[in-house]
Order: sequence, then C-alpha cells, then structure tokens
Amino acid sequence: MNMRERFDYDLETLRNKLIQLGSLAEVAVSKAIHSLEEQNIELALQVIDEDIQVDMINEEINDFSILLIAKQQPVATDLRRIIVATRIASDIERMADFAVNIAKSTIRVGQDEKIVSLNNIKKMHEIASKMLSLSIKAFNEEDVVLAKNVADMDDEVDDLYGVTIRELLELTPQNKEWMNQLSQLFFVAKYIERIADHATNISESILYLVKGRHYDLNN
Repeated sequence: MNMRERFDYDLETLRNKLIQLGSLAEVAVSKAIHSLEEQNIELALQVIDEDIQVDMINEEINDFSILLIAKQQPVATDLRRIIVATRIASDIERMADFAVNIAKSTIRVGQDEKIVSLNNIKKMHEIASKMLSLSIKAFNEEDVVLAKNVADMDDEVDDLYGVTIRELLELTPQNKEWMNQLSQLFFVAKYIERIADHATNISESILYLVKGRHYDLNN
C-alpha cells in the first residue's frame, strides 16, 4: 500500500467513524423522545449513560483528524474533507447532548399526569430525526442536493416549534400547579429545534466540502 492508498484508507476510516457517530446520536434522540412519551425513567437513564460512547467517538475523530493533518500534510481538498469531518462530528455530538437534555426533562417530569398532548413534539422529532439521518447520508454520498433538501426541512421544525410554544404559553396561566411539566416541555421543544439547526449546519458543511465555499442555509 503506497502513501496515497494509505491516506485514502485513513480518510475512509474517518468517514466510517463519523457515520457511526451519527447513528448513535439518532438512536439517542429517538430513545429520549420515547422515554418522554412513555414516561420511562429507566430508558431516560440509559440515554444519559450511553452518551459516553458518543463523547468517546467524537474524541477519536478529533484525535485521528489531528494525526492525519500532522502526518500526511494533506492538499487543499483532503484538508477540507478532514476539517469538515471534525465540524460535523461536533454538530452530531451536540445533538446527542440535546438527547441527554431531553432524557433529563423526562426524569424531571417523572410520573406526573400528562396535561399536554405531545403530538407536535413528536412531529418535530420525526422531522429532526429524518434531517439527521439524511444529513449523514448526504455527507456519505457528498450529495449537495440532498444536503439542501435537509436544510429546507428546518422551516417545518421552526413552524411546529412556534405552534408548540404558543400552545404551552396559553396553558401556563391556568395551570400553575403544572409549571414543572410545562417548563420541561418548553425545554424539550427547544432542544429538538436545536437538533434541526445542527442538521442544517451539517448541510452547510457538506456544501463547503463539495463546493469549497461557505453557504448560510439558515436564511
């Protein structure tokens, strides 16, 4: 194996680690929402415990990227691929952190009787989870069209977020004894909205990888 072949192999290893990280984050978010829906404290605790795997792989990606840059002194295109991988890993790690936050909200709500429908939150999760999955697919295939489509989906999440917050605000004055539950649902809606934002960040990174230019897809 010559130096170029070895470097290509290392880049493939980096790509696979990133895909693994994305899969772990997607599972974490799904488990966290399910724990909230079912008021399953054990599942929420599992999400929190498993976050260490995400942190470890994120660190591996960062360390491996630094090693590649130091050892291989990559040309511009390869360097961009490495830098984008670390940026995307950071976004994915933040998504997993939000899954942990949702799990903590589940624990804080506990077994209190539900006073609010979770339909909008579940819809937000469905879209944000799809954005995460498709953004990783777009990275794997370096598909700028798919990346742009992912970013466009963020508007749906933002709209649902606005509806959800308004509904919660309407309930707040009449249900002060349920402020704990209402406030936690405020937080959960925000966490999901931020997950979608990070998926959009990944789309921007993919466009930078392929086009070599920075794009703002949040506007």
